[in-house]
Amino acid sequence: MLRLVVLISGGGSNLRALLEASEDAEFPARVVAIGADRDADGLAHGEEYGIPTFVVPFGAFETREEWGVELLSQLRQWEPDVVILSGFMRLLPPAVVAALAPGLLNTHPAYLPEFPGAHAVRDALAAGATETGATVIVVDDGVDTGPVIAQTRVPVLPGDTEARLHDRIKLVERGLLVQVVLDIANGHIDLKELS
Repeated sequence: MLRLVVLISGGGSNLRALLEASEDAEFPARVVAIGADRDADGLAHGEEYGIPTFVVPFGAFETREEWGVELLSQLRQWEPDVVILSGFMRLLPPAVVAALAPGLLNTHPAYLPEFPGAHAVRDALAAGATETGATVIVVDDGVDTGPVIAQTRVPVLPGDTEARLHDRIKLVERGLLVQVVLDIANGHIDLKELS
């Protein structure tokens, strides 16, 4: 059974998809803890599913590195096989990335390397793109620059707003993430080969 810890900053819609998938006894992965960098709405999924949660507030530390030390300490308590950044809006310090690699994944609402960064959906619309996408990557020290594990195209439709397009991407992203976790658990994806 693949042990997952999911880190969130918001509503946790990808987290929710993993929790729903793991309701199937045959699904070979389980979320063992949910972490956040703030009091995120998605922590409520932990309460609903009986999964422990923890918060390491970024603002409570003098430096990113000190915050990273505490975050890593919290993560290690759960002995995860894979840590998933799912709408986690903080860059991890290099020491944390190195400690968790290659079992550190991120979802991104674009077809990387197109539109990296925090405003991928807005950037795609601003660029007049006719399609964007969803990507799951192995995290490295860059911003959305790690090896791509899986990605899918999502069309940009006439009249799309940022919210409407992002909602459509999230639907695709959820399915992509669940499939990647399944493929890692079943041995179809070897993270060590990607890093």
